[in-house]
Amino acid sequence: MSRIIVFGGHGRVALLLAPLLAARGDEVTSVIRNPQHIADVEAAGAHPVVADIETMGAAQIADLVRGHDAIVWSAGAGGGSAERTYAVDRDAAIRSMDAAKSAGVDRYVMVSWLGSTADHGVPADDSFFAYADAKWAADEHLRGTALDGTIVAPGTLTLDEPTGRIEIDPDGHGSVSRADVAAVIAASLVEPCTLGRTVRFGNGDPQSAVPIAEALSC
Repeated sequence: MSRIIVFGGHGRVALLLAPLLAARGDEVTSVIRNPQHIADVEAAGAHPVVADIETMGAAQIADLVRGHDAIVWSAGAGGGSAERTYAVDRDAAIRSMDAAKSAGVDRYVMVSWLGSTADHGVPADDSFFAYADAKWAADEHLRGTALDGTIVAPGTLTLDEPTGRIEIDPDGHGSVSRADVAAVIAASLVEPCTLGRTVRFGNGDPQSAVPIAEALSC
């Protein structure tokens, strides 16, 4: 059994992830901002903790994550103002990585997006720019730490049924079901071959997609 703490615990992917982890015997802590979401998190098999990561310092986050075996960062501002996007998707994420190291939690999985590269190509005047810029900064910070990090970078998220199969480095938008993203995160937590790796993926063409376990193996 592992103790996993998930930031952004009421997100659609996180609510699909928690049951997968709980089913294999992991103990899941889901960090949420809104106390009205407690029942949803409990129904997913996780223990809810109400905390505002946007305002918490690294020392407070360290207290929150201490004693866990792994961190999954699936939190985000969800659009809106660029200021809040940077505050959550970049700054809070970076504080959580610094906190992880000080708390002795070395395993860290960052949920990013397929296009998170230095040359992501999003124009500065595009409303999506803040997200692209913030996620890239957070991803790069993780790569520069001594944490056992994995960056899970799916393409466009859908509500389709899971296939259990993905294509690595897909062309185009790399559409993928949220349920398959959750399965990739769960598998990444126990697959040593994902350490230090950025996994860019989509569901892909049925002809080229492979089972998730195979896609993540060495």
